[in-house]
Amino acid sequence: MGMMKAAIFAEPGRIVLADKPIPDVGPLDALLRVTTTTICGTDVHILKGEYPVARGLTVGHEPVGVIEKLGSSVRGYREGQRVIAGAITPSGYSNACLCGRCSQDGPDTEHGWAPMGGWRLGNTIDGCQAEYVLIPDAMTNLAPVPDGLMDEQVLLCPDIMSTGFSGAESGAIAIGDTVAIFAQGPIGLCATAGARLMGASTIIAVDRLPGRLAVARAMGADHLVNAATEDPVAAIMALTSGRGVDVSIEALGTQATFEAALRVLRPGGRLSSLGVYSTDLTLPLDAFAAGLGDHTITTTLCPGGKERMRRLMAIVASGRVDLGAMVTHRFALDDIEQAYDLFANQRDGVLKVALTP
Repeated sequence: MGMMKAAIFAEPGRIVLADKPIPDVGPLDALLRVTTTTICGTDVHILKGEYPVARGLTVGHEPVGVIEKLGSSVRGYREGQRVIAGAITPSGYSNACLCGRCSQDGPDTEHGWAPMGGWRLGNTIDGCQAEYVLIPDAMTNLAPVPDGLMDEQVLLCPDIMSTGFSGAESGAIAIGDTVAIFAQGPIGLCATAGARLMGASTIIAVDRLPGRLAVARAMGADHLVNAATEDPVAAIMALTSGRGVDVSIEALGTQATFEAALRVLRPGGRLSSLGVYSTDLTLPLDAFAAGLGDHTITTTLCPGGKERMRRLMAIVASGRVDLGAMVTHRFALDDIEQAYDLFANQRDGVLKVALTP
């Protein structure tokens, strides 16, 4: 068994590069040689100890790569083929999958299902910030990269693009809707792009950083609200002449942004929550209309599986969305600790980094 370099969780505050054995390949697995990957905001939660994973786990869940070896039972793929796999790697045959919720594909036990169970890479099994990554249930999860698309063009499909778009989808945006999107980090920017694709006529982007608001404009935002200089709730209510928005999307994971997203809804409006929350949330009685406002609050874990990845890459190939501006920095895997320092501290206008083993 050979060895490979991998970024591992050592302890809260430390993700380090280490040597690990290249994984063995089971009958339904595929071994990918990773050509490009990236760091997600969830990885920063892991780094800070806010989301618990096992020490020594290889982190990362957004792989672009080449099939190095296929399991004996895998059909329909070939070694040397360029592929991606979603951050969510469902089995395809669990109760959650058969109910249409592949993202919740956790083990079905006597105690029920495990929330977020479909997120395995860099969570419950070794992830892809490494030279190689093992993809389970390869026939359910590997999606061939269309000819003509470069790694960085599909790098955001496994998680960020899928998550952001699912925020728009879960919000059931309809043609002509007014939509407010709170936080224009990578997920919020993808939600902005997704809202535009779904037919929103007015998109209001909220953030505290002018650079991110400028990118939001390029992604389709019609109005920009700088939360560092004005009250976003008041600004949005003024922009909608007091009506409120049809859909609000929360993409940061804080009490303040969640509450603001609730306060700007029209009666019967829909709040689509994408943030990863590290503390309890409270529902303010007035904004919640004492539970009588006909509001819908929905949460989403990004869909995975090969069909989801195929659809996202088809959108990229069509030219209807261009997320290239979101890859702002590039590092070699050898420099993973510097990459985490930059990304976790949000320096130098970073949005997403491309990591190349």
